[in-house]
Amino acid sequence: MLAGGAARRLGGADKPAVRVGGRTLLDRVLGACADAGDTVVVGPRRPTARAVRWTREQQPGGGPLAALAAGLKHTAAATTLVLSADLPFLRPETVRALRTALVDGGPEVEAVLLCDPDGHDHPLIAVYRTEPLVRELALLAAEHGSLFGLPLRLLTAELALTRLPHPTASFDCDTWEDIAAARARIRDDGSVLDEWITAAKAELGIELDVDTTALLDLARDAAHGVARPAAPLTTFLVGYAAAQRGGGPEAVAEATRKAVALAERWAAEAADAAEADGAAVAKAEESP
Repeated sequence: MLAGGAARRLGGADKPAVRVGGRTLLDRVLGACADAGDTVVVGPRRPTARAVRWTREQQPGGGPLAALAAGLKHTAAATTLVLSADLPFLRPETVRALRTALVDGGPEVEAVLLCDPDGHDHPLIAVYRTEPLVRELALLAAEHGSLFGLPLRLLTAELALTRLPHPTASFDCDTWEDIAAARARIRDDGSVLDEWITAAKAELGIELDVDTTALLDLARDAAHGVARPAAPLTTFLVGYAAAQRGGGPEAVAEATRKAVALAERWAAEAADAAEADGAAVAKAEESP
């Protein structure tokens, strides 16, 4: 992952450390490739939500090819996922789709690049076969004397490519206007709840995928059948009970099931009580 650069259009701000949706841009991209076998970040060390290996190019500020070559020295994997650290809408499923496309393309395909709706290639959202990637970087360095300052198009022009279209994953944050647009989009579209849950799990150090629909249904039933404050308190108690039983999705599901059953019993009793009260009123009205 490339996390260097001067961020001149951000006034020199540390772009990978800028927060969108409560998480740094760097952590958002790291979350999208969380299942990578090894993660190397080329750039200054920063706090991250998960452990990574850090490195720098010999001359910082040498551009993407120099940074890419520095990162490749620390991996022996057959394929290399290359990402920039300013992609707020990159998702794990997009990363998996890139990797699947490379496998499906067969050995003759040397890289799969993401492309945006306008047809522009994004070499820093791509998966490469490592051997031809290293080969072409070495040839470029030999031809030009070094990789310092060379544009990415010199690399991709020599590789056998295929492309994966995606409508939003290539959105990057080069300006404060881009940052503002990303922050607004997260809050305006239908993914705001997922964004919040992901940010909260990262902040709390939780790596747990649970059935959020079931928890929301439980909260709704507790709020309607008991009282509004019962919703957050009940979901808290479910989490606490699951933790006491070792945690994990199964423990959460079992605690949720029990709480749902209790809420149903509570609601049934309330309905019975209301029916009994109604019958008593009717009987009183019929009495002479």
